[in-house]
Amino acid sequence: MFELRSRDKYTKARTGILKTGHGTISTPVFMPVGTGGAVKGILQRDLEEDLDAKIILGNSYHLYLRPGMEVLRASGGLHSFISWERPILTDSGGYQVFSLAGNRKLTDEGVIFKSHIDGSRHVFTPENIVDIQRIIGGDIIMVLDECAPFPCDYRYAAKSVQLTHNWLDRAVEKFCNSDPVWGHRQYLFPIVQGGVFDDLRRMSAEKVAEAGMAGNAIGGLSVGEPADEMYRIIEIVNEILPEDKPRYLMGVGTPANLLEAIERGTDMFDCVMPTRNGRNGMLFTSQGIINIKNRRWTSDFTPIDPEGTSEVSLRYSKAYLRHLVVSGEMLGGQIASLHNLAFYLKLMREARRKIEEGEFKKWKDKMVKKVSARL
Repeated sequence: MFELRSRDKYTKARTGILKTGHGTISTPVFMPVGTGGAVKGILQRDLEEDLDAKIILGNSYHLYLRPGMEVLRASGGLHSFISWERPILTDSGGYQVFSLAGNRKLTDEGVIFKSHIDGSRHVFTPENIVDIQRIIGGDIIMVLDECAPFPCDYRYAAKSVQLTHNWLDRAVEKFCNSDPVWGHRQYLFPIVQGGVFDDLRRMSAEKVAEAGMAGNAIGGLSVGEPADEMYRIIEIVNEILPEDKPRYLMGVGTPANLLEAIERGTDMFDCVMPTRNGRNGMLFTSQGIINIKNRRWTSDFTPIDPEGTSEVSLRYSKAYLRHLVVSGEMLGGQIASLHNLAFYLKLMREARRKIEEGEFKKWKDKMVKKVSARL
């Protein structure tokens, strides 16, 4: 599934190729989040033609509840349902279930929860999550895990890791003894957990590596811990996870977070930040971060980002986008989201090029400061 192409001389950064039944993906890669079968405010046409996104995400929890498995099976799976013929990664929905707090109950068997839509009762197990993702048809699918909150004490984190590992064994067994529903090959990724505790993270990374799956993920980060803690955990885990398999850092993060994680040997990323923050008026640009709601942009008729790659970044002015956002026009959120996603994908392309040219470290140190500046 994964082929390493190049390594940076001075860091752990690397480039590679992910091969799936729906296309080939160059890494490092950022994957736009299409939780319920749609990247919010973005047409598939724009994902393909403007952004050239090679892979997007779906979420099993949301898709299971709505539109539901009957609709997805009848439609031929998620690719067919949403008219997207490029790769899809589906999360197990574990994070969403565990964020329900008072509306879920953990057991050794799985997790019992109430729908956030209508309060109906449901059960996720390591086995039926594999079945659900077989029907959805993601090219890459995830195991059911528990994401421990931050902060939590060591005892809770240790118990959480053991539960996640027990579920991992069952998910792998189910995966290896079941077949894809739609004919294309699927790949199961286990998930490293363990909070901010070094020994738990090492133990979990060893367990995940021993599972022998096609790729591996790092979960439970960017949940409130300081950035330095996150980077330290990434370093610990990536020293253990196999070098010849892709490493997926789940739910992270800012442009600076991504660059720091790439430096530490991570290959795949997803986050709702580009679209969610865009809808709220935060823009990531080549010069730094813009709050487009600020008055200073009222009469700024320069492009949103003159170094941008999306049509919207070059066509529309900051003044016009500010007008749309403060007026509550739907188009404002769409433009901002499309621009932000284009910025993230451009950042990944530049990172790949700098790694291949042997100039990643110097470029990355400069870019972290640049993309974190507030304008």
